[in-house]
Amino acid sequence: MKLRFRTVLISLVAVLLLAVGGFAVWAANPLGPGERALSALETGHEVSVDAGDPLIFMPSDSSPDTGFIFYPGGRVDYRSYTQPLRRIASQGYLVVAVQAPLNLMVFDPDRAGEIIPRFPQIKHWAVGGHSLGGAMAASYLYNHPDAAEGLVLWASYPAKNNDLSGSGLKVLSIYGSLDMGGMQPFDASRALLPSDTTWVVIEGGNHAQFGDYGPQPGDNTATVSAADQQTLVVSATVDFLDSLDP
Repeated sequence: MKLRFRTVLISLVAVLLLAVGGFAVWAANPLGPGERALSALETGHEVSVDAGDPLIFMPSDSSPDTGFIFYPGGRVDYRSYTQPLRRIASQGYLVVAVQAPLNLMVFDPDRAGEIIPRFPQIKHWAVGGHSLGGAMAASYLYNHPDAAEGLVLWASYPAKNNDLSGSGLKVLSIYGSLDMGGMQPFDASRALLPSDTTWVVIEGGNHAQFGDYGPQPGDNTATVSAADQQTLVVSATVDFLDSLDP
């Protein structure tokens, strides 16, 4: 009986170790970054780039007082968003993208709390992200309501237990009409966000084209180019950041 119990226990431990090991391998091999994303990591005449963790984009010809902290999507390399983030920075904003532990921001949703004190010159902050990253940004602001003025959601929405409808936050929600999850989750999220949330629907946009990491399993085929989709994303995000400092 003891031998049988020991054999079962060893088998269960072995299965658990295999499962944990498989998850770690899966999470440690993220999507992206693509060539377009990597090309935006070099410092240029408009934007200075610190290509570490965090990834910092600073406009070269101004001293911004508004900053945007960005959380990447689940199992997506944080450098996959350099194209749109760099373009946002070129309009006069500090932009900081963070690397997620095991490429999943669920393991460090409070990372923004480490970034904000590093830049005391920034008077207005927005925190946001893509997909899972956006949900974790919403979670951070739900638990730290005074940390920032704005929440930026790219193809994302808060969890049901993170009701921000009465938070007083300014919120921007951008998503594609061909998002892999369909429209229902975004429609349902309206009750969790302030009534004055800015909604931007990109007709023909999908989930993956918010970044440069290639096709995403389960996503729909976009009917607009990645460049056009990201131009709309950048424009809406810049307008939103500008509204934080009237």
